[in-house]
Amino acid sequence: MNLENTEKMKKQDLIRAILKGQLNEQGLALSEGVLDIMPEGYGFIRTRSYVQNDDDVYVSPSQIKRYGLMCGDTIVAQVRLPKDDESYHALLRIEAVNGVNVDRLRNRVSFEDGVPVFPTDRFRLETDAEDVSTRVFDLICPIGKGQRGLIVAPPKAGKTTLLKQVANAITANHPEVLMLILLIDERPEEVTDMRRSVDAEVVASTFDEHITNHIKVSELLLEKAKRHVELGRDVVILLDSITRLARAYNISMPSAGQTLSGGVNPFALHKPKRFLGAARKIEHGGSLTVIATALIDTGSKMDEVIFEEFKGTGNMELHLDRKLFNKRIFPCIDVKMSGTRKEELLMDAEDLKKIIILRRAFEDKSSQEVVEMLVKGISNTKDNREFLGLINPNYKSSTSKGND
Repeated sequence: MNLENTEKMKKQDLIRAILKGQLNEQGLALSEGVLDIMPEGYGFIRTRSYVQNDDDVYVSPSQIKRYGLMCGDTIVAQVRLPKDDESYHALLRIEAVNGVNVDRLRNRVSFEDGVPVFPTDRFRLETDAEDVSTRVFDLICPIGKGQRGLIVAPPKAGKTTLLKQVANAITANHPEVLMLILLIDERPEEVTDMRRSVDAEVVASTFDEHITNHIKVSELLLEKAKRHVELGRDVVILLDSITRLARAYNISMPSAGQTLSGGVNPFALHKPKRFLGAARKIEHGGSLTVIATALIDTGSKMDEVIFEEFKGTGNMELHLDRKLFNKRIFPCIDVKMSGTRKEELLMDAEDLKKIIILRRAFEDKSSQEVVEMLVKGISNTKDNREFLGLINPNYKSSTSKGND
């Protein structure tokens, strides 16, 4: 058995490579994928892109029951190649489920039975002094573990770039987090660019795929995230976009029945809302953070209705401003429209006081003036701690003075 570049491998990858080599010598194979359980009780380990393919592994109902497997479990298993009369690989032995021994699954508490609480542990987005976008994001829209957030974006306002920056910032500052990026109805070249730009798992269903593929991929990815949260882990899903996912569900609905303006079936929004609503911090457990983009100003009445239905469902909103993008003023964030609910749970009292002072100072300023002031102040400091240290805690805006 010959293994190459072992010095660059992580421990888990090295163990897997050794096991794979040993199995190949025995005429067996090692397979890894996400379990997709059918309504009839049997399932398949989806080995590529969360959809059906020839390398899938059949899992019998008895195996699912014996090991206590659930839809979305990530399984590493020994498999046998299909015989002449078989269509799929057969499961022989499970090596690991969600990165742990299968025996640990017997006492797991289901995601839905966990008690959701407000996020209190903060993700740090600040990485270095030059990355102004994530530093501004971190100041005005702190993200906690379990946050349910929307990035509200018109076309050509830099949302894709911002998502990459957020993904890279979280993985750099919190390497223990499982980062999942879901792209729905996206252009293939954008998918390739995202995969090359981030150190995370990127799952995509491009615009040339059938809408049922959009739905299947999103539902299976969400189940995978839940399974990891059940083991006490912190998971982040970045979804681009909740608008396109809602469109897919809307198209999949029967044409008959009541519709909202824009041709939106109200029942079509239930499952996208469940996707966003799955974000939560589990008391004494893990967390699932979902940050989704919502499209506005696209010229589509349907998109407008979808946004109105989702507006207010999150506990964090960051708004992008296309006017700033057109003037090449970055980051294109509408600071006055953006914010996080219960931000006092994510900041210490002194920092919160200074953020409030900062917002009051922006009351009579335009979006452009606010961003330019922020960028100037941030660029002259090495980190946000130093920037906040420059704010006078006794400052009062002209509006505040007028009300005194």
